Amino acid sequence: MMATIPLRGKQIHTGGATLAERYREVRRTTEVLAAPLSPEDCTVQSMPDASPVKWHLAHTSWFFETFVVEPRLEGYRPFHPEYRVLFNSYYNTIGAQHPRPARGMISRPSLAEVLAYREHVDRHLLALVGGEAALPRASTIALGLHHEQQHQELIVTDVKHMLSLNPLHPGYRAAAAAPAPAAVAEKLRWHTHPGAVALIGHEGSSFSFDNERPRHRTLVEPFALASRPVTNREFLQFMQDGGYERPDLWLSDGWDAVRTQGWQAPLYWSRSTDGWQLHTLGGTRPVVLEEPVCHVSYFEADAFARWAQARLPSESEWEIFAARAPVEGNLLESGGLHPSPLCAAAGDSPAQLFGDVWEWTRSAYAPYPGYQPPAGALGEYNAKFMVSQLVLRGGSCATPQSHLRASYRNFFPPHARWQFSGIRLAKDG
Repeated sequence: MMATIPLRGKQIHTGGATLAERYREVRRTTEVLAAPLSPEDCTVQSMPDASPVKWHLAHTSWFFETFVVEPRLEGYRPFHPEYRVLFNSYYNTIGAQHPRPARGMISRPSLAEVLAYREHVDRHLLALVGGEAALPRASTIALGLHHEQQHQELIVTDVKHMLSLNPLHPGYRAAAAAPAPAAVAEKLRWHTHPGAVALIGHEGSSFSFDNERPRHRTLVEPFALASRPVTNREFLQFMQDGGYERPDLWLSDGWDAVRTQGWQAPLYWSRSTDGWQLHTLGGTRPVVLEEPVCHVSYFEADAFARWAQARLPSESEWEIFAARAPVEGNLLESGGLHPSPLCAAAGDSPAQLFGDVWEWTRSAYAPYPGYQPPAGALGEYNAKFMVSQLVLRGGSCATPQSHLRASYRNFFPPHARWQFSGIRLAKDG
């Protein structure tokens, strides 16, 4: 049975028996995510780290046109020659790019023209998929589909940030009912591991990004991993104990961010006469204390861990437990687009390893031993970002299920807060 995304009353399949079917479904899901938005919504860029939805729609088409259709389809004529620059993200090997901070200035082409561009690329790529000419590019098409799924999550997070700055406090769609008040979440427990020389990284012939390979050995000392993510209730206790006012809890760059950016709570929290409120994709509502805390930076996660007399896990420690768990949870297909409270941990394994919130690790985003980037322009996909970033694991409520696996490595700079990022604690021995 294929999973579905219940968005705006539509059912979107996320699997397919053939490459062509999977291509159609992934591309359609992107357009369903954009459907609740007006053309004006799709043009706004709320900060340099975000992109307009119209740009996401075009760039993912640019990827297929540039890396699949144009090299393989004889006599192909690009939809618009200037799109090669306008919708190039960071591929210097391909050529020049429109400056990232100025993507919100691209009022033209219109949203209708961008959707026509998508249809143009789809028609030509599907013509390729139907013939033998597609076979040498099948791996590139698979990469393009996972690339588009990354942009599906970015559409959700970028739209959330954009709408949060609107004084009308609009929702992306009609608000779902907030979870009913629940009892205090299950007491945090610890799952121990004796330490070992462990194998991590992607194994097998199924799809993975190059940064997940090669599979390799790593020494892991005895450790324990928390049974669940940190909740809003627990993070509020940190705040009430002066967490944002105590420099002893913070890394130097983190303390600088607290002071210069005025951090006093996670992103999207605001104080009112009725207590803490939270901006969600369904509008503003009270903070639900038993939900996983979300939209915190690495600096905040690290400070909380120090306050809790614990630490953040390494990505190796996280993967050791996640490799035993099914890839299921509150993901994009759930349709909630918001972290869910933990009802009860199941069995003897940590809960909510996949979905809800990306979990910060203490691991620097660096190449694995023996890593070699792909040749050519696609070598720029991951390799050149392997500096000054931290690894996150597990996916979020906006991540497609078919996009995830235990070896998946997400990465962001330590100050980033607009992603669905949260905290799972670890401790030594």
